[in-house]
Amino acid sequence: MRKLLSFCLLLLAGFAYGQRTIIYCGQFIDVKNMQVLSQVSIVVEGNKISDWQQGYITAGKDDKVIDLKRRTVLPGLIDSHVHMESEQGPNTQIKRFTQEPADIAFDAARIAKTTLMAGFTTVRDVGGSGVNISLRNAIKRGLAVGPRILTAGKIISSTGGHGDPSNGVRKGLMEDPGPVQGVANGIDECIKAVRERYKDGSDLIKITASGGVLSLEKDGSGPQFSEAEIHAIVETAKDYGMAVAAHAHGAEAMKRAIRAGVTSIEHGTMMDDEAIALFKQHGTWYVPTIIAGKASSDSAKKPGFFPAVITEKALAIGPKIQATFAKAYKAGVKIAFGTDAGVYAHGKNWMEFVYMTEAGMPVLEAIKAATVNASELLGVSEITGTIEKGKSADIIALDGDPVKDVQSLGRVKFVMKEGVVYKNE
Repeated sequence: MRKLLSFCLLLLAGFAYGQRTIIYCGQFIDVKNMQVLSQVSIVVEGNKISDWQQGYITAGKDDKVIDLKRRTVLPGLIDSHVHMESEQGPNTQIKRFTQEPADIAFDAARIAKTTLMAGFTTVRDVGGSGVNISLRNAIKRGLAVGPRILTAGKIISSTGGHGDPSNGVRKGLMEDPGPVQGVANGIDECIKAVRERYKDGSDLIKITASGGVLSLEKDGSGPQFSEAEIHAIVETAKDYGMAVAAHAHGAEAMKRAIRAGVTSIEHGTMMDDEAIALFKQHGTWYVPTIIAGKASSDSAKKPGFFPAVITEKALAIGPKIQATFAKAYKAGVKIAFGTDAGVYAHGKNWMEFVYMTEAGMPVLEAIKAATVNASELLGVSEITGTIEKGKSADIIALDGDPVKDVQSLGRVKFVMKEGVVYKNE
């Protein structure tokens, strides 16, 4: 009887997996060729796309049909720069002393669902407490709802740098952090810090090559690692199959990081012509995060929102990112979509598209940056980023045509991730 039951369950599983879902699309964005097609059918089997073609194909009696004839359909979006554990607020500096890891985890689960419902089916988390690794694992196991996550775990910083958790803390309240906590000085400690991230289960490495805005340090742009230290990080990460993302506002920090072989520069605020030339020479990706700059400078104008040292940096650096993006785009730098979600409220990631188009990038190119380009940066282009045969069924639909109205990217009405429908309004 037990063998018969097992056999029946296998048959049922096989039947369910073989069932086709046909999605009828009113408009379909072909992100590879940057064109909008009408009347397209997508065929999904299990968690994969098995076909797509123009015209509404005839459904079989056992096929499931999803009617999106009044929607614009495109691949699930990818945000290459998020922080899934938190959202910036006036009490953010205090939270690290009051929150337990479980508190962070429950909030992160809420954030993950919000992100998925906004149409982002894949994200790259570039730094947190380590709860981000557990969140990734929980989503993979089906214990939480959220996007596919690739995470850096903890940031690697130098002592007193942008990622040093003891910045602004009185002596005696927190011990001097080392490589286990992501703080490294000198080549040996940098190597150890990468290996610690590997041991933790990180998918990639994130370093703070320059100072930052939202940390309690006075300099938001100066370099904080030597080129030799960054090179050691990159080479060690390569040994473990990990790419390196480098936070950098200042030009010198960018140049060191690019020459040392990092995969991407995040923010890039004070990028100069020499840095642009290096970007193009080395094929380094640029992840702009325009919305983070705008959100930080807006918050800094509210009395008491930030400590004074952060307010000064936010007002000086935040407003510059959009102009830097425009300059980099016109120069032909490779750009992948990223927002720094967490610096602003999660779920508003789509507003980056508005700022990108304001700065001169056509909306279809901006969408390509959040699909094709971002999937290449993250190393998942064989899995997602386009709607093609054999790829993961990561599909979203909008109310409206983003080519005519970029704001429609904020009106996501349908979300499918890995063949499972999570939203269908």
